[in-house]
Amino acid sequence: MMRDSLYLNRRRLLATGAAGLLASAIPLRAQGAPIKVAGIYTVPVEQQWVSRIHKAAEAAKAAGEIEYVFSENVSNTDYPRVMREYVEGGAKLVLGEVFGVEQEAREVAVDYPETAFLMGSSFMPDGALPNFSVFDNYIQDASYLTGIVAGSMTKTGNIGMVGGFPIPEVNRLMHAFMAGVRESRPDATFQVSFIGSWFDPPKAKETALAMIEGGADVMYAERFGVSDAAKEKGVLAIGNVIDTQPDYPDTVVASALWHFEPTLAAALAKIKSGSFAAENYGLYSYMSKGGASLAPFGTFDGKIPQAALALIAAKEAAIKDGSFEVEVVDSEPKPA
Repeated sequence: MMRDSLYLNRRRLLATGAAGLLASAIPLRAQGAPIKVAGIYTVPVEQQWVSRIHKAAEAAKAAGEIEYVFSENVSNTDYPRVMREYVEGGAKLVLGEVFGVEQEAREVAVDYPETAFLMGSSFMPDGALPNFSVFDNYIQDASYLTGIVAGSMTKTGNIGMVGGFPIPEVNRLMHAFMAGVRESRPDATFQVSFIGSWFDPPKAKETALAMIEGGADVMYAERFGVSDAAKEKGVLAIGNVIDTQPDYPDTVVASALWHFEPTLAAALAKIKSGSFAAENYGLYSYMSKGGASLAPFGTFDGKIPQAALALIAAKEAAIKDGSFEVEVVDSEPKPA
């Protein structure tokens, strides 16, 4: 997945949508029977980010709301073909993540105006493409809170951070985490690196090991593999998107959780009512919408300083009542 593909020309995208559809939304009503949903993922469904989408879809399937099929490990070059096959097969809602295939995915949506597309994307929706909505994991609220934990637990003040790609959905979580760290450890320093892959645990582990050798005693595990390095070297880790503490009970102190259920529920409701249109569903990932939370501390209950716990409780309450807002910073984080 190349950086050039991740940052497509926005004007070009808008032109593509405008050429294919009128600006008016097209009703996508589905009443009675379960809605046919297809998931298309470029990584295994075990990968933490995609696993949250898959988990929510499986729950909706178990509840009888949807029929759900999916494909994983789909290459960017094959993505448009798989999209078309699912739509031709009757899917009324297509879920996925198109960060490396933005334009091609939108071109497919142009050809199927009666199908709803809800895609993870770095771009905002295009009003000229009314059946293509976007989402993202805006879990910066929970990431900020895990930063407070990390800042209170580090002894060296040296924090290591390993990410996949420096794109907005990763960058904003790292920035929020760093801001949280500075709440409880103002003099903290950060090592920051990106491995250029969404799923390469060995490379993430190798990068993390180098940071630990460089003095980091808490690791921000944006990718799988980082917590393995932390466990091996006896330092702490902070999880992202899913709770990995059961696998690393002596290593993972806290995790920022993403809950895709509110996003999917909102989309299904609009399909049923015939009101699905181009919207930004990223807001359903906010903590105030139930889209993010701080995982239970579990094995680290009683080990986190009380001052940090009090600060977390106060900040979480303020986030939920709207009196405090975690800043969304999408620029690439740098070592500091």
